[in-house]
Formats: sequence, structure tokens, C-alpha cells
Amino acid sequence: MSAGRNVDGRELQIPLHQRPPSLAQRSWTEPGFLPLQGGFRDRFVLPPEPKYCCEACHFVLCNPKQTECGHRFCETCILDLLSKRDPVCPVDMEPLFEDKIFRDVCCNREIMALKVYCRNEKNGCKEQMSLHQVMDHLNVCPYFEVPCPLGKCKEKMMRKDMPDHLAWKCKYRETTCEFCKHKMALTEIQKHKETVCPAFPVACPNNCTYSSILRSELSSHQHDCPKAQVSCAFTRYGCTFKGLNQDMKDHDSSFVSEHLRMMATRNAALEAKVEDVKGELQERYKVLPGLNSRLSEMESCLEEMREKSRQVEQKLSSMQKVLSSHTEKMLEIELELRSLRSMRDEVESLRNSVENIRSRVTALELGQVGTSSGTQTLSDLKTHVHEIRLADMDLRFQVLETASYNGTLIWKIRDYKRRKQEAVASKTLSLYSQPFYTGYFGYKMCARVYLNGDGMGKGTHLSLFFVVMRGEYDALLPWPFKQKVTLMLMDQGPARKHLGDAFKPDPNSSSFRRPAGEMNIASGCPLFVAQTVLENGTYIKEDTIFIKVIVDTSDLPDP
Repeated sequence: MSAGRNVDGRELQIPLHQRPPSLAQRSWTEPGFLPLQGGFRDRFVLPPEPKYCCEACHFVLCNPKQTECGHRFCETCILDLLSKRDPVCPVDMEPLFEDKIFRDVCCNREIMALKVYCRNEKNGCKEQMSLHQVMDHLNVCPYFEVPCPLGKCKEKMMRKDMPDHLAWKCKYRETTCEFCKHKMALTEIQKHKETVCPAFPVACPNNCTYSSILRSELSSHQHDCPKAQVSCAFTRYGCTFKGLNQDMKDHDSSFVSEHLRMMATRNAALEAKVEDVKGELQERYKVLPGLNSRLSEMESCLEEMREKSRQVEQKLSSMQKVLSSHTEKMLEIELELRSLRSMRDEVESLRNSVENIRSRVTALELGQVGTSSGTQTLSDLKTHVHEIRLADMDLRFQVLETASYNGTLIWKIRDYKRRKQEAVASKTLSLYSQPFYTGYFGYKMCARVYLNGDGMGKGTHLSLFFVVMRGEYDALLPWPFKQKVTLMLMDQGPARKHLGDAFKPDPNSSSFRRPAGEMNIASGCPLFVAQTVLENGTYIKEDTIFIKVIVDTSDLPDP
């Protein structure tokens, strides 16, 4: 159950249903050496007896299961038979029932003791062992085919050939670089030497007198190589000379004065730029005090805006609370108006009846009719008044006869199809039950049903709600209402699978406070039962449904 409110203010008690998966939906995982389907296909040393063979696949039984009729099947075979509609034993056509099939432990033990040849007999293994020892043997059998343990190698070979494969044949076997002594796969050794091996000898790219240099030393050699092309160190000052490393010393010694002149020119330009930047910084520094004052003003304004925002949020919160309370009051007023409308119609009818009677009495008093006719009219009038009183007493007796005083309501709703169509057409959206009580001096309550659903259940579900009404003895009862409530739709079939849900009232909800009007806001389940479930089951008989409401009175104190 989870609680909430819908758009018109009614409290929602929403049922949550969870169903476990059925046996047919469970997966079955095969262990190790067992066949995926059917029985064992191993070659047995002695032909197995017929009692050890499956009646379906005719192989030696795997995880044998015995039926009620005494026949044995493999576990996977019996599952296949049970998955069919109306399963029967293929031997004697007797019906099969899952709860009457059991595991044959004795037979399984005898089968596991049968002698078989090794499954690698075709590869040359001559070993014999009992069936339950097959896996232990396969783990050490030299003729068993195993994959190469090196991940990239996809070859398979017999276990006895694995050492030779790893030592000489596998192209992914580990080897050592002869230059850097780094270990790697044989397939990667050549690429390693040609690209990244730090100890591999390479030639100088400048074709200098050094014919062989270690790759790790090539970078430092480039700085000292006499044939390497280099630029003058004073390039950033304007020198454009480029030449070989061996000619750079002559250039440096010949162009010392020129290099000094370039440096002096660049230095003068930098000094001029520094003076310009200093002047610009001084101008900006003058503006800083004004910016600081403006920043302080903006911070104070921001703080004021934050304070106003907090005040607005507090006012908004209080307005929301007031609006919520007004909404509940409006719903209560609407309910009272509905009851007043019905009372107004009744008063109007009574007023017409009184006016009719008054006109007849006036006619009699004025002598507008003859004595005999006046006597007849007066007799008719008395008869009419007597009939009205009898009808009123009959209505009161009907309410008293159907009223329950033990906290249980049985509500019979006839003409379901007609009432459902009226709900779909929005003529009569909901129906109220007759009142019932927790005792002669207890709470007064009723039920309310939407045959075409309400809120989130409209058009798809039957919605059922519980209503606390204003009673004669409310002043003597404890409030708020706290008794557990159970709502039920009665199954009229032989299975008696009634649909029901229960909830404990929320003590903070206005639905369970002492009623100020004729009745409180309804509380219950908008998704009580799907219309497809209701109309396709055995809940409707002779166009009639039964709704039961049970209020727990065990802990209710006497008034």
C-alpha cells in the first residue's frame, strides 16, 4: 500500500502486487560433464541394463527421475515432457504431475558406478573408469585436447603434446630480445627491434663518421653530430644563419659584434614596451578605488535582494499552506452542497405536496365542493397522508434492516452493466453504499465505488473508497479514526478467490478527523481492480457484484 492524493483531493491507497516467477520460467544450468540434453552417450565397458536407460531418449539416464507409474527419465527429458500441454508418460500414456515425480537416488548411484572407456579413446587413451570418475580422469588425461594457454594462440592439441608446442612450435611463445634482454612474444620481436628497442644499433641519419649508434643515444648524438643542420643561437634576435654543426663555431666567432648589436636593439625595444605598460597600469590603478566602491555597493544590493528573496519564499510557503487548507475546505463545502442539493429537491417535493394539500383544505373550508365530494376529498387526503407516512416508515425500516453494527458491510450492487454505462457516459460517476457502524453507539461509515474508475484508474479500473460519516455519537468517540480498514471484491465462483486490500488510516489526514459535514473526503484505492479482471472472472453473476468492507473493532474502546 502507498498513499497520496489525486486531483480532486481524495486520498489514494494504492496496492502493490508482486508475483514470484513460476516453475516453468526458471532456468536450468547443466553442471560440468553432464550432457546438455538427454542421457550419457559414453561407450560403456559392458552394455547397460534396460532399467538404466531413459524411456524417452533411450540413452543411459542422466540425473534419473521416476514417475508415479514407475518409469525413469533423464531430468532434461522429463522437463520437456512436462512443458507440453496435458503431459503423459510415453510408455503407458498415464498423466504426469510435477509434484509426483521424484529423483531416483539409488538408480543414479548405480549408474555412476558403471565402467566406461575414456572419452579420448579415439585419440589413443585406453583407460577405463567408473562414470563418476570421468571428470577426474579428463583433468589429467594426456590424450585430452586442451587449448594453448597463451591467449592469442587458438591452436588445440593433446595435453601430452603441450610442452613441445610451448617450447618450439607456438608462434606466440615467449622469447628474449638479444639486444635489450626484454621478454616478449615471438611474433613481436622483429617489430620491437625495428622500432623501439633502445639497445638496437642504428645509423646516423646525417651520414656522419659514426656508422652505428644505439637507438637510446641517438637523440644526444644529434646535438653533437658535425653533419647535423642547426640554426644560430641568436635567431630570436634576428640572425638568419643556418648551417652544419661543424661550421657554427666559425660563425659565432665572426659575428660577435653583429650579435651584440641585435641584442642591444631588441633590449631598447623591450624597454620602450615596459614604459608603455607601466603608464597603462598607472592609469588603470587610478580607476581601482571607484571600482572598489561600486563593487561594495553591488554586494550590499545583492545582500538586500537575498533578504527580500528569503522573505518572499516565506510568504509563498505560508500562502501555499493557506491555499492547501482552503482547498480541503472547498472540497468539504462541495460535499455539503451536494447533500444540500438533494435535500433541496426533497424539500421542494414536500413543498409541492403541502401546497396541494393546502389548496384542497382551502377548497373544503370555502365549500367550493359538495358535501359528499368534500367528504370523499378529505378521505382521499387522509389516505394520501397515511401512504406518505407508511412509505417513510418503510424506507427507515429498509435502512435499519440493511444496517450493520459489527463493523462489516456487505454491499450488493445490481444492474452492473447499466450502472457501468451510466458511469462511462458521466451520468452517475459514483455510487454510495448504505451506512454501517462499528457498534450501536460507534462510528458511522459507508463505501463509495466508481465503476468506471477515478483519477489514475479512470477507464481501466474499478475504484473503491472508504468514507467516514457524521454519526449520532461522534462526541463520545476517539478522534482521529484509527481502525484498520479492509476492502474486498467477493468472488462468486466456487474458488472464492476474493480480491482485497487493507490500510491503516493516516492520523494526519482530514479524511479521518471528526466529520464537520455529512461526510469526510473519501480515502481508498483508485486502482483497486482492473476492469478486465473483474469482467472476465467470476466476480459478476446475474449482473450483480458484492463488495465487502471490514473495519477492525478489536481494539475499539466502549464510548
